[in-house]
Amino acid sequence: MREVLAQAAFQLFLERGFERTTVDDIVARAGVGRRSFFRYFPSKEDAVFPDHERCLAEMTEFLAAADDGDPVGAVSDAARIVLRMYAANPEFSVQRYRLTREVPGLRTYELSVVRRYEQTLAGHLRSRFGADGDGALRAEVIAASVVAAHNNGLRLWLRSGGEGDPEVAVDHALALVREVWGRPPAPAAPAAPEASVVPAAPLAVSGGGDGDGEVVVMVARKGTPMWRVVQQIESAVGEN
Repeated sequence: MREVLAQAAFQLFLERGFERTTVDDIVARAGVGRRSFFRYFPSKEDAVFPDHERCLAEMTEFLAAADDGDPVGAVSDAARIVLRMYAANPEFSVQRYRLTREVPGLRTYELSVVRRYEQTLAGHLRSRFGADGDGALRAEVIAASVVAAHNNGLRLWLRSGGEGDPEVAVDHALALVREVWGRPPAPAAPAAPEASVVPAAPLAVSGGGDGDGEVVVMVARKGTPMWRVVQQIESAVGEN
């Protein structure tokens, strides 16, 4: 029934236009009641994207079973699930792409769908990298990169009218993501102290002094402001 409703809706969208097609028109074409429509689709917009809920569920299941050893590879492979969904029905995918470009409301809806995929990928990466700090940031950035790479290759194929193999462009784009983000993050280097003062052993001062002079050795990080160096020296001399 879900497929029957989606097919009826899309036929009417192409014939009459999205804005001029009502839910009543769709159920009349499908030969069912309004309740049947809303049992499967909350709105007209959902009928344009009938396969994304199933695809999102498949992606979630795939990531749950993914190997922990290569999280970037896992989310890249998960993105290919979406690609295969589009490639399974090229004619429908191309028509939907063209319709979406013509209807601003559908573009907005599509962005919300894409965001749900991105959040699913990011959630998987946060479980591997950590949910706070740089781990969470890394997860968000990689998820956004995977989605952008996948969509770049997919749109090239859709703009061509569905000609050729869509995996070629998508694989190329995802390979770039893995090249950049597939390496583990380098450990942070310990921060060097800005400045420290090390008192040296007492030395006799030849000529002029009283023999009780003391040498103070100053060790400062390159680029330390001069006022900080002077402050540390004055502090050490005052203490001595």
